[in-house]
Amino acid sequence: MSTEPEFTPSAEFHVATDGPRDVGLVFIGASLVAGVGDPKGQGWVSRVVGRTQHPDLELTAYNLGVRGDTSADVLNRWRTECPPRWAGRSERRLVISVGGNDAATGVTLARHRLNLANILDDAASAGIGTFVVSPPPSGDHDLNAKLEVLVEAQADVCSRRGVPFVDCYRPLLGHEQWRSDLAASGVAHHPGQAGYGLIAWLVLHNGWYDWLQISA
Repeated sequence: MSTEPEFTPSAEFHVATDGPRDVGLVFIGASLVAGVGDPKGQGWVSRVVGRTQHPDLELTAYNLGVRGDTSADVLNRWRTECPPRWAGRSERRLVISVGGNDAATGVTLARHRLNLANILDDAASAGIGTFVVSPPPSGDHDLNAKLEVLVEAQADVCSRRGVPFVDCYRPLLGHEQWRSDLAASGVAHHPGQAGYGLIAWLVLHNGWYDWLQISA
């Protein structure tokens, strides 16, 4: 069984205090990060970025969602894909949202925890601020049973590290609009415009502005 490392960051995350903050904000994950299924092409990421514009921030945001990615895929590619997006930025931030494909393809819970822990710990070592968004419920009961356990594990991994975590699973599991949006979607387990709006709302109202240290 994989064991998560005990971790003490070797670097600290700093927020500039003089002038506008030059923030590089990278979102990484799978198809739900990419916004697959949204007829407006926004997904939740673009909606969140649109509500994050602030006079104190010079914000450059990137969406690195890749359909089909597992936590292992994200662990393998964030080290090479994110740094070019942060080049020249004084403040580096990373939003991770992954897990649905792990549950669907049989990645063990221990391996998922370890992959997420390694991303968070490597980022902390480099002075990168992190924020984690859980996968939402699917339209499949058996898959949801796996997602429920996975989301609990994600919450624990983040809690141990003091990393902000948004649970999109429990609030949406019995949500009528979410369920109807999933049912009407042409892409299995992916919402449409309304569902992505609900995920964006959960992110924005569960620590997002505090994490960025700006007023809503």
